[in-house]
Amino acid sequence: MDADDEIVFDMFPFFRQYKSGRVVRSFTDIVPAGIDAATGVASKDVVIDPSTGLSVRLHLPTLGAASHDRKLPVLVYFHGGAFLIGSAFDPHSHHYLNEVVAKASVLAVSVDYRLAPEHPLPTAYEDAWAVLLWIVGGAEAWLSERGDLERVFLAGCSAGANIAHQVALRAGAEALPARARVEGMILLHPYFWGREPVGAERRDAEFRAKEERVWRFVCPESKGVDDPYVNPVAAGAPSLTGVVARRVLVAVAEEDWLRERGRVYCEGLKASGWGGAAELVETKGEGHAFHVSNPRSEKAQELMQRVVDFLGSNTS
Repeated sequence: MDADDEIVFDMFPFFRQYKSGRVVRSFTDIVPAGIDAATGVASKDVVIDPSTGLSVRLHLPTLGAASHDRKLPVLVYFHGGAFLIGSAFDPHSHHYLNEVVAKASVLAVSVDYRLAPEHPLPTAYEDAWAVLLWIVGGAEAWLSERGDLERVFLAGCSAGANIAHQVALRAGAEALPARARVEGMILLHPYFWGREPVGAERRDAEFRAKEERVWRFVCPESKGVDDPYVNPVAAGAPSLTGVVARRVLVAVAEEDWLRERGRVYCEGLKASGWGGAAELVETKGEGHAFHVSNPRSEKAQELMQRVVDFLGSNTS
């Protein structure tokens, strides 16, 4: 068999890698930045590191003249896709953030981190951290003029939620500038796993072996699925007291195979002595990232409102 025809890793229809090294991905469509006709949100792309291609897309809401000088909370968003697919520029990320920004009146920074397997973990974590430092550095005009760095929120879906957690831990260990503060974190259907099943999690060996193969593919130097990168409550993982966010919202879905992991994370956070406020919300009858595949559904809009309310609340 030709090396370009032999599949060595398969997550059809989302991702395939062939023996030749060639990869085929879904979700590769790109939406150009600009003014969104539906929401009035403006967006633009910024290359942070030309040597690596690390980039972001900024989303800024339309504000009335009376609000023009008001500083906006800064939402740092990491897209999902198993660390293998997706981008800050794809239709899902772009339209989702336009809606969040319009409804919550926040300035969003959507991170286009590098993907595995070409850039295995922890590359995405390093990219995410570099973006946070760039944001709080204040060099970009929209951020310096319109962003409130004392109200930074970290957020992500699935793999992106995993990244948000890693950034929140690192921000707790490596102090940010005094004028910057992570107010909150939003984890939508977070991608965490572990060797031993928890709660009502699937126990069949074949399924669990498949999940471990996926993790080892994106993080080949990993210790396995009890690596703290993917199991934040594993023995030896950094204490969750180090999560720098003052408030955390964890969203899970009843039919999601990752549901129990989100629940365990939220419970672990509360039990750790962390001292912040954590909330778990569950959507009944829906599966993983349902709000991405069906964003106009009633339940997706309910979850959207939860996110908007969380961004708008203030416990200062």
